[in-house]
Formats: sequence, structure tokens, C-alpha cells
Amino acid sequence: MADIEFRPTASDYVFTFGGVAPVRKVEPGDVLRLWSEDAFGGVLQRATDRPTELLDTRYLNPQTGPFYVEGAEPGDTLVLHIVDLTPARDWAASTTIPFFGGLTSTDRTRLLQEPLPELTWIYQVDRTRNVALFEAQRPVAGREPFSVELPLEPMLGTVGVAPPLREVRTSLTPDNFGGNMDTPEMRAGVTVYLPVNVPGALFSIGDGHYRQGEGESCGTAIEGAMDSTLIVELIKGRAPAWPRLENDEFIMTVGSSRPLEDAWRIGQVEMVHWLGELHGIDHLDAYQLLTQISLTPIANVVDANYSAVTKVRKSLLPEVPAYDAIHRDLRARAAGVR
Repeated sequence: MADIEFRPTASDYVFTFGGVAPVRKVEPGDVLRLWSEDAFGGVLQRATDRPTELLDTRYLNPQTGPFYVEGAEPGDTLVLHIVDLTPARDWAASTTIPFFGGLTSTDRTRLLQEPLPELTWIYQVDRTRNVALFEAQRPVAGREPFSVELPLEPMLGTVGVAPPLREVRTSLTPDNFGGNMDTPEMRAGVTVYLPVNVPGALFSIGDGHYRQGEGESCGTAIEGAMDSTLIVELIKGRAPAWPRLENDEFIMTVGSSRPLEDAWRIGQVEMVHWLGELHGIDHLDAYQLLTQISLTPIANVVDANYSAVTKVRKSLLPEVPAYDAIHRDLRARAAGVR
């Protein structure tokens, strides 16, 4: 098992899943210590910065990777365990962008309305106290300036592999290969299961969020550069159709599509299949059981596809470890990673 540190330069970043050569090869069992830039490429640094003036939409969501996993073949399951996520800066940015977000007219939801005002919020981050400072940008007459400290809850917005069939997909898109799912569940302590579609899997990560609410309503979280520590593993065969996640409390599936109900349906169907696999029950029994025990947080309603999570609390079911208890094994190994 190797301990590998990789800090990309500007020329190393990629902006797609698929279509690019790997930055390096890794082995199952390796520990990766990776740095990733924020979704804006570090360009937005002041409250006066305007996204439409400074951002090139071709170069959003820079990804660290892709990494070629030795031995990974189509039909296998790539396993990534997130050991640690640490904000890499003392500031982070969020924005409103014209015709982008969940509560405005967009290129898909066409309405006769003007775009929302373009604003940038810069969050000052106290990594010692583990908080980010929100400060209101538009004072209300007669009221005191508003600010509030928010606890940091670091997550990765983007984790994915190369798609099948030689597809090349923008790093802004979530789909069955993972990608820009933007779920707050993608945090330290979670194990991610992704289908391998091409030799080597070619996985990348990026889009660090210092925290994000479910749904990512305005389209941008508290976006910041991130130091990520991962353990890479591989399960031969048994590839899931869509991304699966596991932490100490829950098994989870993620569906991504439009409209939102189709994203929800994908996650539900994938969980029906997973419950059937784990407990040896018919899919209609799994469907009935899921109806009574599922939680369904929305991940995002702003990306090229929307993403919805289906969660099942492990304590509600007989103890049958998923994937031969690899999550439990990785948690134990992660305790020895410094």
C-alpha cells in the first residue's frame, strides 16, 4: 500500500469525465492525499467580483485526476473511502449567477423575468474554530447588519469515474458515473461505490464545499479549495448501476436526472435492488419495505441533472454487511491514516 500525495498545477486540471489521460496510476489499497481547487478556479476572491465578468464557463469545476486504478475493468466496483476533508483556505466564495439556480428562470425553465442580481459572497473561514462567517450583502433600511457563523461541514461536490461508450461529460453534470452530485452525504467517513466503465476506472474528485444545504438552492455552496485524503479499493464484478454510498449509519443510493422525480425514482429503484441483494428478498417485498423506511434528501436541483439521495438506516434491518463489510474494514484502516 502506497501513500501518494498529488497537488495539481493549473495545467493538470480536467473539466470532463472521460476523454482525458490519467495523471497517474494507483493500486487498490493506496492512500491518496489530494488537493483540489474550488469550483470557480479560485478566481472569485472579493465581494465586488462578478461571475459573468471573470468566469469562463468552459473551465468550471476543475477536477483533480483522473487516476488509473490498476486491475479495474468494466463491470468492477471502484471503492473510495473518504478519510478526511480539510478546508485548504481561510476564505471561500458563493454567488448568484444570472439564469442559474433553483429559484430563478434558467435556460431550461424559461420565464419572462429578468435575471436575479449578480452577487458574490466571500466567507471568512476560521479553521481553528471550524466556522465560516456569513455576512449579508444587501442591507435592509432600519436594520442592523446581519451576520452569522456557520459550522464547517466539508464535502466533495464531485466524485466520479469515466462514463461508458467513450462518452465525455462535463464536470458540471451528475449521472450514473457519479460526477457533480452535490450531496452533503459525500463527507469524511463515507465509502463510495461506483461502477467501473473503462479500464482503470479513471476517477476524479473536486468541487469542495465547506458546507452546503440540501438542494444547493442558489446553485453554489460555500465553495473552497480542499485537502482530501482517500483510500482506494476495488471489488471485482458486482458493479452497481448507479452510485452507492455507505457510512456507519446508512446505506444510500444517488439518482441523477431531470425532472427531479426521475432522479428520485432512480435512487429508489437502486435501493430496491440493493435491499434485495443484501437480504435475499423479492423486489416487490423490497419495494414495500423501502416505502416504510426510506429517507430521501435532495442533493441538488440546479445542475445539468438534478440529484436525489435515498437513505436506509442500517439499524432498522438485520445486520448483513454490504460488499463483505468493506466499509467497516476501511473505517478501521482509516483510523491508522494520519
